[in-house]
Amino acid sequence: MKPITDVKVVKTTESAFIRPFSLIFKQGGNEIKWDLIDSHNGVFVIIYNRTRNTLVCVKQFRPGVYYKSIPECDRPKDGYIDTVKYPPSMGLTVEFCAGIVDKNKSLEEIAVEEVREECGYEVKVSDMEKIISCRAALSTAGSIMTFFYTEVTDQMKISEGGGLAHEGEDIEVVEYTIPEIRDIITQSEVLNGSSSFLFGLMWFLTNKIVLNK
Repeated sequence: MKPITDVKVVKTTESAFIRPFSLIFKQGGNEIKWDLIDSHNGVFVIIYNRTRNTLVCVKQFRPGVYYKSIPECDRPKDGYIDTVKYPPSMGLTVEFCAGIVDKNKSLEEIAVEEVREECGYEVKVSDMEKIISCRAALSTAGSIMTFFYTEVTDQMKISEGGGLAHEGEDIEVVEYTIPEIRDIITQSEVLNGSSSFLFGLMWFLTNKIVLNK
């Protein structure tokens, strides 16, 4: 991954990915105003490499995680962040291959594209096993996230992955063994991973590893 420098907080004027708005409603006669974000639905793909008996994941810098990792008293409302005191590595996360639903394609087709772009494996739509669709960010967005499972081999690797540079993606492909996965889910804190990541790890151990014993 390329080094991250000159981190600056600015006000958002427009975005291609989110739209903040508010919903006003009455409940029990009381008027309530609720701030929301209109955002895309998404897909997650749990990728199991049969050749090496590992889960293929991605590591990347998440600005939101970085910002919230800084003590509130030191978070600037605007201006530069001291990256010596608060190195950008604080914002590195481990996740499953994922992407937003912003194309006129099926969820499976989008999942296939993300696996190719982020992790470098060539899979087919028929290789995608749907796990579940559920809501995310319930209090602010209510987006629908759909999980898929697919299996790959080393022979299916066609590139190093890493995401699309022209979209600002800089992704590192990482792999975890079964013992490493078990270790992650037994920790009391996993602050470099999301609830969706932990769900996927537990689903994999329960539905694929246990069943294959």
